[in-house]
Amino acid sequence: MRYAIVIEKAERNYSAYVPDLPGCIATADTVPELEEEIRKAIAFHIEGLREDGVEVPAPSTSVHYIEVAA
Repeated sequence: MRYAIVIEKAERNYSAYVPDLPGCIATADTVPELEEEIRKAIAFHIEGLREDGVEVPAPSTSVHYIEVAA
């Protein structure tokens, strides 16, 4: 499966969340570390959903960028 993630720069680190998996988040000092941490978080989150007998949401979020005149 391929989930969209949102990466945000914080004051001293980076954070990410998965819109299709509410509550699935990760933080790290660098973006490459963050990507690895969010992969682990997604796997852990999905494992927990399955253990609880909850259907795993299919990826449905899409990301688009638009140009805006400043």
